[in-house]
Amino acid sequence: MEVSDMLGYAAATLTTASFVPQAWRTFRTKDVSGISLRMYSVFTLGVAVWLAYGIVLGEVPMMIANASTLVLALAVLVMKLKYGKNAKAGDAKPRPAAA
Repeated sequence: MEVSDMLGYAAATLTTASFVPQAWRTFRTKDVSGISLRMYSVFTLGVAVWLAYGIVLGEVPMMIANASTLVLALAVLVMKLKYGKNAKAGDAKPRPAAA
């Protein structure tokens, strides 16, 4: 394996692994209040384009990293859409008056 491939796999592993804690925390707590829908939407689209670019180039590290990151980013985006609506609906409920 060439040094450039090893660097690619190392970068892929590190950048993809950085999304695991956010996805896991969001899945576990269903708290999406600190996640920007606009940012995650644009980011997810960008990762999809990077994946397409890696496929066109035939760069396996780029394909693996971006496919994995796309799955994680999509998972967080779906949770934001699902749980974000519930949180907004929950905020609309009247709170009991203080005694």
